[in-house]
Amino acid sequence: PPLTTHPWGYRRKARLGVKYVYKKEKVLVGFRERSAPYLAELEQCEVLHPDAGMRLTSFSKLICSLTCYDKIAQIEVAIADDVSAFVFRNLVELTEEDKEKLINYAKEESIAIYLQPKGPDTVTPLYPENPRLQYSLPDYNVTLDFQPTDFTQVNQDINPKMVKLALELLNLEKNDHVLELFCGLGNFTLPMARHAKQITGVEGDAELIARANKNAELNDISNTDLHVANLMEDVSDCSWLRKEYDKLLLDPPRSGAKEILPYLAKLNIKQIVYVSCNPSTLARDAGTLVNEMGYTLVKAGIMDMFPHTAHVESIALFIKK
Repeated sequence: PPLTTHPWGYRRKARLGVKYVYKKEKVLVGFRERSAPYLAELEQCEVLHPDAGMRLTSFSKLICSLTCYDKIAQIEVAIADDVSAFVFRNLVELTEEDKEKLINYAKEESIAIYLQPKGPDTVTPLYPENPRLQYSLPDYNVTLDFQPTDFTQVNQDINPKMVKLALELLNLEKNDHVLELFCGLGNFTLPMARHAKQITGVEGDAELIARANKNAELNDISNTDLHVANLMEDVSDCSWLRKEYDKLLLDPPRSGAKEILPYLAKLNIKQIVYVSCNPSTLARDAGTLVNEMGYTLVKAGIMDMFPHTAHVESIALFIKK
């Protein structure tokens, strides 16, 4: 059966559009209409975590009160276990008065507000000075720190169930050496490390690898070996590709794992668990694993990570014949 959870108020990561509409003399905060440049006028959103979804109207009033009311382009939402973070994309430098209004709002509402004047690397906390964003995976005694613009799973009710299912399918043993590709900040890595001899994790984003290493340290986990590598390009010179592995966990982006699969053929790994957010690229890559690399598809399932959308998360287990 598919993994499911409560379908409302689940979304902890989102990007809200912000636009000042001169005709209405009003700031709209919400989502863009499908196939149109317009923002839908929303008062609340039932799909977002309530700390974000019930805040749209008050954000509209807050931004309207700023001198730069027409220079806030979007708000990035990141809901952690203990604090909700909101990144305001400001197209101009904020006045001290505007900063003070945002700080007061953050204090009154017990939230964290960040500013982002340019690209993602310019995100800095406005209030509090050093917010700590975390989510936990209690089954594995693991807590992960993250930044508001990091990739994390949008549905933190499904995520622990997904991690548990992936580990059950891998059937980890204490002497297993596991290769994990697209490991991110350690969502699967650290739980696996509690059950296997060593986890070698590879990820293209150096910031996420730094975060994963820090998370391993914070959780007193010392059997991870993490590497930065672009898995969409030539990795033939990478040292991690010259080791032996018992099992593999793949969790690629929507584009799938097409580019890395040829490099895995030589490793002769007996068991692969593939987690996918795009069924069409999973189907394509499954064809390669089964028809060209000698694997058998043993189990497959879906997880309703994104209720009320057409998107679905999939998981599949492949065994070497």
